[in-house]
Amino acid sequence: MLTNMGSSSPMRIQLLQRALAPFGCDKLQSRYATTITCGLRKPLRTRRQSDGVLSTEAIQAVQSLKLAARNPSKLPQVFNSKLTRLLKDDLLDAFAELQRQQHLDLALKVFEFIRNEAWYEPDHSLYGDLMLMFGKKKLIDKVEKLFSELIEEGLKPDTRAYTELIGAYLKVDMIEKAMETYELMKASGCIPDELTLTIMIRNLENAGRDDLSAIIKDDCSEYLDSPKKFLKEVARKYPKRLRLNLV
Repeated sequence: MLTNMGSSSPMRIQLLQRALAPFGCDKLQSRYATTITCGLRKPLRTRRQSDGVLSTEAIQAVQSLKLAARNPSKLPQVFNSKLTRLLKDDLLDAFAELQRQQHLDLALKVFEFIRNEAWYEPDHSLYGDLMLMFGKKKLIDKVEKLFSELIEEGLKPDTRAYTELIGAYLKVDMIEKAMETYELMKASGCIPDELTLTIMIRNLENAGRDDLSAIIKDDCSEYLDSPKKFLKEVARKYPKRLRLNLV
């Protein structure tokens, strides 16, 4: 597992590049520098379709975890007495509920517990949900660590993983890192989607970086079926130069 990388460390991108080398994206240059303000989108649907109703067991587990968090020494007891008894679906529901209630440290502990379950298989959506939540809180170190752990578990970063990392960088005014991650994304063969392109275009323009926005707009012709229609819609929804919390 990669060590935690501070947002000011010059080695961060180099380490990410090395981790991504098996996927064919180990060469990048730092070419962009400025600041930017951006928000992240609302959470996507969770991996498992749910009716939104938690079981009694899942509710009790969440409540017990929240109470024990006031005295961390009691957390192991709650995990042993409550979480070990949960069925797979109930455990995943409890994990999602902790994220919904913004108890991210507890959610991360539950995720570590889930990873040790016999039925667990590496899942993009579980990582994506956590990256989104920590990105919204501007905890970039944890977002980077999750991205690295996703790779360590044998998953190739998908469009959402890259978009969450890009969004997290933009959230903390790190446009250089956002652009480098966008280049990593393309180099890996992962295709930017409309959400990725929207975040990049509108926030680059709002930061006064029309030069970089133009690069992203050119890419729309390569990655989208109707680039002109898409760009027209983006311009309509997000007037230029306004400070927006996108998606």
